[in-house]
Amino acid sequence: MKFLIRSLVFVPLSCFASMGFAQEEEGISYDGLVPVEDARVASAFIDPDADFSVFKRFAILDTYVAFKSNWQRDQNSSRRGSGRISASDMERIKTDVARIFKEVMIERMEADDGFEVVDFADDDVLLLRPAIIDLDVTAPDTMTAGRSQTYAASTGAATLYIELFDSVTGEIIGRAIDRQGARRAGGTISWSNSVTNTAEARRIFGRWADLLRSFLDEHYVE
Repeated sequence: MKFLIRSLVFVPLSCFASMGFAQEEEGISYDGLVPVEDARVASAFIDPDADFSVFKRFAILDTYVAFKSNWQRDQNSSRRGSGRISASDMERIKTDVARIFKEVMIERMEADDGFEVVDFADDDVLLLRPAIIDLDVTAPDTMTAGRSQTYAASTGAATLYIELFDSVTGEIIGRAIDRQGARRAGGTISWSNSVTNTAEARRIFGRWADLLRSFLDEHYVE
């Protein structure tokens, strides 16, 4: 029977690296997942008994977003007055990052007659639970008048932590983590703002989406 994805409840995301990638002997994770050979991300694990070929559609939970430790303090150390990063600025950035990630993931997964996106669980629905952690945004736009230009060789970095679930049983069948940094070609210095940050975010998120799509297309989808 189909039911809405929002009715699914999982434990809060926490201790990503220490719990998600705690390994026992012979490379098997604490929850029975095994390493993916030749993974094109930092770390990837799957359930060796899972049949990924059954999944023709996917659902995606809201993306959890967390800044790197002391990010606000570090940003504000060189800012004054209205240009300082506030709690509302951080919430706006997190909302934007979550929205952009979901948009890019859906675009890439649906492209070329790919996976259909749904908002309910079913036997052929793969459930994605993504998290963007250690987010480091360079020169964020605080939407204030008279903001001075900030020059940087990078527009930041982020780590993706994503879990794959059987949407019906709620069983975890895959997990991956990867960190990407946004770097200007040749390391040249250029003005970073909300527009360039968004473009870099879409590029990074697009790479992650393409890797997931390629993983499913090449190895598990009939």
